[in-house]
Amino acid sequence: MQTGTVRLRPPRNALDRRAITWWRAQGALVFGPVALVLAVLGLLIPPAAGWLLGPAAVVALLGVAWCAVLPRWWFGLHRWEVTDTAVYARSGFLWQEWRVVPLSRVQTVDTLRGPLQQRFGLATVTVTTASARGAVKLRGLDADIAADVAEQLTERTDATPGDAT
Repeated sequence: MQTGTVRLRPPRNALDRRAITWWRAQGALVFGPVALVLAVLGLLIPPAAGWLLGPAAVVALLGVAWCAVLPRWWFGLHRWEVTDTAVYARSGFLWQEWRVVPLSRVQTVDTLRGPLQQRFGLATVTVTTASARGAVKLRGLDADIAADVAEQLTERTDATPGDAT
């Protein structure tokens, strides 16, 4: 953590590498059931096999491609950092978003650990501001690091002058 001028710059920290597996699991949970239902219905209803098994194969192939390529790509794009003056975040893959949140604008700091995140030891830190753009979410952090970040942000924003509006 360092002090200095708040400016738009690339954040220094990568997400936890387990985020890749977490995103793959999310993809499998989205594409897998759809492909499975289409395949089972295609096998159980012989007259519909032609128009159900084809889409099942397409959904399965898209899911495999999604899970193989996108999580690694996303991992390379997502970055975050917390300094003494601001929270920096970069996210997105088609539309990349870089955000800087001065600590004087922070209203709340929350952590979230959904079932999959718990399984992989990850968490999301949400930094809510008065911005019309909405909260900044630091997804895919190690759960212990996320807890430390939330604690540090809470202490620092409490000590930062300003009304967070």
